[in-house]
Amino acid sequence: MIPLILPLDDPAADLAAVGGKGASLVRLTRARLPVPAGFCLTTRAYRERSMEGVLEAFRELGGPVAVRSSATAEDLPSLSFAGQHDTVLNVSEDGLFDAILQCWDSLRSARAVAYRENNGVESAEMAVVVQRMVPAEVSGVLFTADPLTGRPEPVINAVRGLGEALVSGEADSSDLLSDVRKRELIEFGERIENLFKMPMDVEWALAGDEFRILQARPITSFRVEWNDTLDGDYLWSNGNVGEALPEVMTPVTWSLVKVLSSMTIGPHRISGNIGGRFYLNISTYSALGTAVGRTERMLRSGEETFGRIPAGVTVPPLPMSRLAILAAVARGAGGPIKQRILYRTQLPRLVRENPARCAAAREAIAACTTPQALLDLWRNDIDQLLRHVCPILDAGARMIAGGPAAFRRELVALVGEENATTLLTGFHAGAGLSSIGPLIGLARVRSGEMSFAEYREQWGHRSHNEFEVHQPRPAEAPTWIAAQMDRLGDPVALLERQATARARAWDRLVAAHPRQARRIERRLAKIGAGARAREQARSEMARAFWVMRAFLLRAGELTKSGDDLFFLPIDDVLRLLGGETSLLDRVHAQRRAYERYCLLPPYPAVIRGRFDPESWAASPNRRADLHDATTDVPMPSDVTGFPGSAGVVEGVARVLRRIDEGRALEPGEILVTSVTNIGWTPLFTRAAAIVTDVGAPLSHAAIVARELGIPAVVGCGNATTRIATGDVIQVDGARGTVTKVSRK
Repeated sequence: MIPLILPLDDPAADLAAVGGKGASLVRLTRARLPVPAGFCLTTRAYRERSMEGVLEAFRELGGPVAVRSSATAEDLPSLSFAGQHDTVLNVSEDGLFDAILQCWDSLRSARAVAYRENNGVESAEMAVVVQRMVPAEVSGVLFTADPLTGRPEPVINAVRGLGEALVSGEADSSDLLSDVRKRELIEFGERIENLFKMPMDVEWALAGDEFRILQARPITSFRVEWNDTLDGDYLWSNGNVGEALPEVMTPVTWSLVKVLSSMTIGPHRISGNIGGRFYLNISTYSALGTAVGRTERMLRSGEETFGRIPAGVTVPPLPMSRLAILAAVARGAGGPIKQRILYRTQLPRLVRENPARCAAAREAIAACTTPQALLDLWRNDIDQLLRHVCPILDAGARMIAGGPAAFRRELVALVGEENATTLLTGFHAGAGLSSIGPLIGLARVRSGEMSFAEYREQWGHRSHNEFEVHQPRPAEAPTWIAAQMDRLGDPVALLERQATARARAWDRLVAAHPRQARRIERRLAKIGAGARAREQARSEMARAFWVMRAFLLRAGELTKSGDDLFFLPIDDVLRLLGGETSLLDRVHAQRRAYERYCLLPPYPAVIRGRFDPESWAASPNRRADLHDATTDVPMPSDVTGFPGSAGVVEGVARVLRRIDEGRALEPGEILVTSVTNIGWTPLFTRAAAIVTDVGAPLSHAAIVARELGIPAVVGCGNATTRIATGDVIQVDGARGTVTKVSRK
């Protein structure tokens, strides 16, 4: 339970306990910046209307004090709430309780309520910061970046006496500080900006030749928002696309991805950018079913791709008539139909030719010596790779051959869940399954059958965030292969064990249903071929995105812009190569937005309505599985998901938030994480089972776990919040359940 009072250097004084202002001051204090001494009356005190121990803390601090509001939705990177809540200065012991009550009551003032409503903040609580009053001779505000332009140039405002004079609109004068004092203050600002990783608005006071830092909040005046939930009431899911792009995208990556997902139904896009993360618009998908009277069937079939919609969540319809939807689909159908035709006729050739084409493209990029030469190369070759080859590869990566969902249900009816899951493996045989390929490649390098150079050529383009062009590829990192082999299990032994289990399952099917065996064998072969084609297409698309990365790196070199180009859309990069250098002015705000979103945890897999990533992250009641702005959906008490790979395992859980935490996974532990992709595959060989928040039957975790014979439950939504490292859990991959047994 949160204490009623916390000192300003207490690590437990987080946003939920002491509000935005309090959490900021705690962070500054712990970084040894000159913050006036004080304490926080926590949000628990607000809820319980309790001031127990306040007088003792005040007397220990010594008066007079400043009593300042600190709401949980305040001083966030997205919202400052500046001027919305009360501050009382020069408070003595007699006025302490009244000042606290005034701060508490300001949370419910008309202006604060209106501000929250206008900015989509659903709830907030109030803490109070009590600090020793600073007898300021000069005070003011330091902006670590120009609040009007966003340029990284500090701006200082100063007035005589208290900073309230500046807030009230009195003229300021920077001449009140000497050059030495200005440099000292700017150095404090640099420390604070580095601490918070963003431009900051810093309130300061100078008393007795010493600076005091009174407050620091993010500058919001020039902030950039990436949030397509503001466009309307839709249902969004990252159920499968979250594997391909598991982290926040740079602006250039999003601009490249949009080339592959630009379809709309009228004005409504089929995909969107929410806080830098890629989501599919399920409302547009559902609209297709609505138009033909098969909404529920469409959503059920879509579970293979984007996962299950939580119970109690409604898919909001598009604000279009059935006829308008049919007309919009007809107008936009040319692209998808053309893609499907090209996919059927050209995919095998493109997959076969793509490695050589991409290698030649990277060589040509490296040979360019001027921006104009690189721009010409884009127009003559690279643009074709992006706008013609990649869409066909993308179509191939999304096509599901052979109706595996319906066929799987048939198999389950014939031989049961575990046998059916086992029979739907073995797809790595023959031409190989690209999601398994890098894993086998690492094992071959370790045994001496493959050289490091051969691995880099064949699999050096595959990584955990392979469609983010800002992310270096394994082929670019000399130590990556050795690091992966360091604690690699034996994938060959796992595949052989699964082959034996599959042969036994097949014998059981033939014995029980001899007349259906031949037909089922043909269907399994067709599904396997489709799985291999789909994964090969995705692998080659990742290789093509490596070419895009090489292009951007070379563009940065030739224009002397470095990695700034990753923070512009691709069309702006091309214009910059053509000489429009003023476009670089946009980089600073875009980079700050990217850095701001990167600090947040992964967002919910399913989002309905308006969603603010930073307000959500600041909420003590946030959910990792769902955000529904329109209604309260009960949190599931259990952990369930899709049956990913059959088998029952009991073991110790290891919750990993990021791939770089992978070394912590001990052999035999159960890997619990938000989402996996091909970069996580080496960890599978050490895990007893796999549990993910995000995923579906055709997700990476499910496919690879089935091939290796490792039990898996995917698409749970709430696994990483319900399970902690050290919990003993039972994973039932056939039933799709995860049960907590005890804590180790």
